[in-house]
Amino acid sequence: MDYIQEYIRSVLPKSSDVLKTLEDYAKNYNVPIIHPEVAQFIRVIIQIKNPNRILEIGTAIGYSAIVMAEASKKDCEIITIERREDMVKLAKENLKRAGLDNRIKVLHGEAQEILPNIKDKFDLIFLDAAKGKYMEFLPYCIENLNDGGVIISDNVLFKGMVANDDLVIRRKKTIVRRMREYLKYICNTPILETSIIPIGDGIALTIKKG
Repeated sequence: MDYIQEYIRSVLPKSSDVLKTLEDYAKNYNVPIIHPEVAQFIRVIIQIKNPNRILEIGTAIGYSAIVMAEASKKDCEIITIERREDMVKLAKENLKRAGLDNRIKVLHGEAQEILPNIKDKFDLIFLDAAKGKYMEFLPYCIENLNDGGVIISDNVLFKGMVANDDLVIRRKKTIVRRMREYLKYICNTPILETSIIPIGDGIALTIKKG
């Protein structure tokens, strides 16, 4: 299926200068960022949803936050959570360079400690943090999501391991088991409607029913 991925990437619009710089940095320093086709999917969902407030769990170098800011309206507020201090520092520098530091607020700390203290409601939540903790984050995400709001969960197929036992690496068994539990839950909970989409490393698109 690599030829499909290559074709999709070949027809995508070119990244902005600031995103291209971050793509090069991520490649050179082996920093995981969202796949190009996932970035484009998020852009389309944002333009369909037209959110006022976005929450991101897992900032890294700020790449996906910038993607979302570029795709959303100018008064859309984005809050993003990152546990690593070095990434927080780097992300803030990148956001400032992109001229988006006034629209994107970076919170430093463990998501499971920060989320219970966030009382705001969001129209879109992007989940791209520790894969084994998605189920732990989910109750807070649902609570803080407006009716009709969406959750986009990245890396849900985890290099194919979630879908195929033959691919599971022993030291990743716990993450795979937890991700399967997460997907089963979001696909079978009455207040949620979910589609699992096999692009990038797998994404799940979930809507909270009104």
